[in-house]
Amino acid sequence: MNDAGWIDRFIRHLEYERRLSPLTCKNYCRDLEKLAAWCQASGLGQWGDLDSEHVRAYSASCFRKGLSARSIQRRLSASRTFFRYLIREKVVSKNPVSSVSAPKGKKRLPGNLDADRMARLLDIPGDGALVDRDRAILELLYSSGLRLAELIDLNLGDVDMHDATVRVTGKGNKDRIVPVGRQALKALRQWGITRGELADADEEAMFVSNRGTRISSRSVQARVKHWAKQQGLDANVYPHLFRHSFATHVLESSHDLRGVQELLGHANISTTQVYTHLDFQHLAQIYDQTHPRARKKD
Repeated sequence: MNDAGWIDRFIRHLEYERRLSPLTCKNYCRDLEKLAAWCQASGLGQWGDLDSEHVRAYSASCFRKGLSARSIQRRLSASRTFFRYLIREKVVSKNPVSSVSAPKGKKRLPGNLDADRMARLLDIPGDGALVDRDRAILELLYSSGLRLAELIDLNLGDVDMHDATVRVTGKGNKDRIVPVGRQALKALRQWGITRGELADADEEAMFVSNRGTRISSRSVQARVKHWAKQQGLDANVYPHLFRHSFATHVLESSHDLRGVQELLGHANISTTQVYTHLDFQHLAQIYDQTHPRARKKD
């Protein structure tokens, strides 16, 4: 396209004005470049040439190529936000994506571990700096429902051992304070004792690799899988599964959806509502197993 440079300006807007994460900006850029390539192939040279019928045709072409409904929804969402920016910059006068809906896909419920399997996973044997670090990571992920990026970004001063809280910076650069459970505090205290065996003297990161610097997301993912295998769990265990399990278990016990929303740092309650479906699944399972008129005969 002749004015494809607006994508770069938009990405800088996301980075510096909206302060979105590098990964989010990368995803926006990738999705918008796909739209730009389609426009060029369709003979559209300016963003102002795009109308709602073009957007519907673009959505249909994505569907024909085998993209999932979720991926098409994401591409349209990125395009919708981009055109709002173009309107603000007076590049276009209307948003051609605003009236276009993506195909509806099957709602995927997040996975989670039940309390017994989570307890088994967290019962890590052994000692030493690496084990202490891993135990603290796993306990904190489950105790406070942190995203992986939030855990990676933690610095030493972000955990208040006295108040039993952790300050995290979530999506959109929004800060929130989350409680830290008793077992997680115990693991963090032990990690504080042995951390100096791994960390560089001037390293501020809460969790470090064996090279002494801030641990990477890949390392955390690998350690989670390692301990799941060591503890004999047959499930696919990944860092975000701790967050799903945290939310599900708190909701099952409290039935306080707003409270779970605050703890997770969700901007919209609709994002949190997916866990009510998990809670209902749990209740439906209990019903099927216990109600005289619902029990299945052996």
